[in-house]
Amino acid sequence: MENKQFKAESKRLLDLMINSIYTNKEIFLRELISNASDAIDKLYYRSLTDKNVKVNKEDLNIRITPDKEAHTLTIEDNGCGMNKKELEDNLGTIAKSGSLAFKEAAAAKESKAEGKDATINNDDVNIIGQFGVGFYSAFMVASKVRVESRSYGADKAYVWESSGADGYTIEECDKPDFGTKIILTLKPDTDDEKYSDFLAEYKIEELIRKYSDYIRYPIKMEVEHEKEVEQDNKDEKKEPKYEKVKYDETLNSMIPIWKKNKSEVTDEDYNNFYQEKFGDFQKPLKVIRTSVEGDVSYTALLYIPSHLPYDYYTKDFKRGLQLYSNGVLIMDKCEDLLPDTYGFVRGLVDSPDLSLNISREMLQHDRQLKIIAKNLDKKIKSELLDMLHKDRENYDKFFETFGTTLKFGVYNDYGLNKDNYKDLLMFHSSTENKLVTLDEYVDRMKEGQDKIYYACGETIDKIEMLPQVEAVKEKGYEILYLTENVDEFVVQVLLEHKEKKFVNVCANDVDLDTAEEKEALKKENEENKDMFALMKEAIGAGIQEVRFTHRLKNHPVCLTSEGALSVEMEKVINSMPNDQKVKAQTALEINDSHPIAQKIKDLYANDKEELKKYTKVLYSQARLIEGLPVENPTEISNLICEIIAK
Repeated sequence: MENKQFKAESKRLLDLMINSIYTNKEIFLRELISNASDAIDKLYYRSLTDKNVKVNKEDLNIRITPDKEAHTLTIEDNGCGMNKKELEDNLGTIAKSGSLAFKEAAAAKESKAEGKDATINNDDVNIIGQFGVGFYSAFMVASKVRVESRSYGADKAYVWESSGADGYTIEECDKPDFGTKIILTLKPDTDDEKYSDFLAEYKIEELIRKYSDYIRYPIKMEVEHEKEVEQDNKDEKKEPKYEKVKYDETLNSMIPIWKKNKSEVTDEDYNNFYQEKFGDFQKPLKVIRTSVEGDVSYTALLYIPSHLPYDYYTKDFKRGLQLYSNGVLIMDKCEDLLPDTYGFVRGLVDSPDLSLNISREMLQHDRQLKIIAKNLDKKIKSELLDMLHKDRENYDKFFETFGTTLKFGVYNDYGLNKDNYKDLLMFHSSTENKLVTLDEYVDRMKEGQDKIYYACGETIDKIEMLPQVEAVKEKGYEILYLTENVDEFVVQVLLEHKEKKFVNVCANDVDLDTAEEKEALKKENEENKDMFALMKEAIGAGIQEVRFTHRLKNHPVCLTSEGALSVEMEKVINSMPNDQKVKAQTALEINDSHPIAQKIKDLYANDKEELKKYTKVLYSQARLIEGLPVENPTEISNLICEIIAK
């Protein structure tokens, strides 16, 4: 028996394979099972092209055998097997892939046969391996690897054996059946690594469900169960006795739900798959299934949950879809497939066209992912719009749960993607008393109305009590009530919708007066400018201007935002954990038809010091209405008592 050295070249390369290329030891089983599936695929392909190869597809399978006493794990298949040269070429040369060579040869053969009668369905053959390094992941967990193989139709079998980078041996062995058997002698347990865990039935089942559930051939293993023992004298009450027995079980599902015909899958099937795979105790709100063929072919099965994950707004939450390549799990959370806005979507993508790196743990480049992600973005939006128009009740439920993330999608990146999500937004309507879309608001605007009016506040009830809201509603205009912190930032990013500008009813650019009313108000403010100057001086630096207004109906005063920063935005920004505080520029507006207007005129004419006291009280009243704190509550309390006592 001759000890041979690896052709590819050195202990350093194999060490790199074991310690650097693969970051997760448990994927060794995925790689070996995928190789076994490849071997079966090759034999099945040969049976379709060579009449001398007699194979019953139903008999093809992969078998896993753990042996705790011997500390070995065996993976066996009845695929094409390997002869001595193939063992040396495929296992003695690191990074040489028999699967890749087979795939290229098959492609060339099919290319030559193009135009002739086709006898092979590409879906029947699915070669996973490409790089020829997956086998060496076994050395992450094994101190010795033994490969017994007999090529289909050959008289002799051979065994390849290696303990690592020092080399390998190949010699003849006794193997009655064709196929390949890999026996891993696992490394001894250490304080950091429990290699014996890979011999536990539950662990093997878990890894196969996670990585290899959709390998197209049965993965079988004898699984231990407890069986009740029949006892004599059944009439007598006896404690039941149990014995441990082993049954052959198929551990994998084989056919993914997303590859079955849609007519074969029920809503219950989709829901059960979602709840089992993604650990949700509630059914999803919507299922999205799509298949695309083209430059990048893929199938996607997506779910919109009925509720937010408990940690959705924490740094611990990881968004992303499961990524499969030909039914083999590559990544559990592929973030690049989903924009942040749709981070709540759960599901998976399966594509045969991904350019994976040699460890199959990451992509070599992201061009294909970008194509898939762009398509999924469009598909999700299309499905949500369909729900909005055809299933409003469920869309309302969806928006109440996930609407905030859509709003952040509009606001993020300085509104770069606002056009992609604005049609999905909804806000509470003053006239409809429910959530409405921007399109719905614009479609029922009054004739001649050229603005979309909105008002901000902590709750709908508080917004309803704003003085400015009363006057706008009196004119018959619909108002959108913005109750979330992000809302006003969203409309400021949008600027307009269908050429209708967004206007805050509490801002100074609300224009509801006729030309005559504007002229009369301008004249009145000009006549009282000295009084307003005195009042502004009494308030101090907290105000930009004091003036009369027509915007109020019954209320005496209000605060109006003068610039882009509104009072509500001031409150939101200042509530954030930061050192710098902002202040909105505001004007104190006084209802010129309210009795208080005549009162301050009289005070200005007869008692300017008393007017200053009234001014401070009116300003504090306006701040309270807006939900702002009174800057000197003790002083204002004393002033109110003084005024009342007179």
